[in-house]
Amino acid sequence: MSLKGKIENKIAEIIDNNFDITDVTTVPNIDDSRLTFGNTGLRFEATVLYIDMRESTRLLNKHNRATTAKLHMAYFHTIVSIANSLGGCVRSFNGDGMLVFFQGTTKDSLSKAVKSAMKMVYMLNSDESKVKKKLEKYSALNFGIGLDDGKILCTKAGKQGSNNRDLVWLGNAVNKSVKIGDKLAEPYHIGISSYVYSNLTDEVKFHKYKDSYGNAREVNMWKQGQHTYNGVVENYYYTNYYWTVE
Repeated sequence: MSLKGKIENKIAEIIDNNFDITDVTTVPNIDDSRLTFGNTGLRFEATVLYIDMRESTRLLNKHNRATTAKLHMAYFHTIVSIANSLGGCVRSFNGDGMLVFFQGTTKDSLSKAVKSAMKMVYMLNSDESKVKKKLEKYSALNFGIGLDDGKILCTKAGKQGSNNRDLVWLGNAVNKSVKIGDKLAEPYHIGISSYVYSNLTDEVKFHKYKDSYGNAREVNMWKQGQHTYNGVVENYYYTNYYWTVE
């Protein structure tokens, strides 16, 4: 059969047949046997963390390729290490961005995702971090982190062969985390949806301290902003606070 005929037959099979969705309680990976190149998908709920390195083209043209590679390696190693330490499942590297899923439906799992983002800001942007000092020898990294929570559908796309396949992540939580992240600018590196904000634990919502008289005080770490998603104006919340990494 010709290439044209093979493609047409496969597309007819995809479009004309039913799509089977299975609800799961784990974040799928590329080798999950439940994902095939047929019409199958796995649906799960999670808090989505999307981090995007800004001005990657400028970095690419400012430095030689080896230096640019080292900056990306340091950036991604930092993100992955922190996400994994708090139960995040890293997926979908795309050159200068990354998706991390914190599976679950509790305030604790949602707040761990936000704490993870705060720790990333500390390591990449705080003057107390040796990582930032190392990166600044070449270029300080600018980045934005967006978070939302919801149901995500995962399906396998491509065709057989180790270099011909990938997972596709579909859901408003994915798209909204990207849109919110795009709104951010120095010194505000983290933005969260109104749903995430309303479900935060106090630990990642309020900064508690004692004033000069010894009185207990607290301040909300988040400021309110607005963005447009799917043609609707929505509130989101952003912060310049970070979480120290020991």
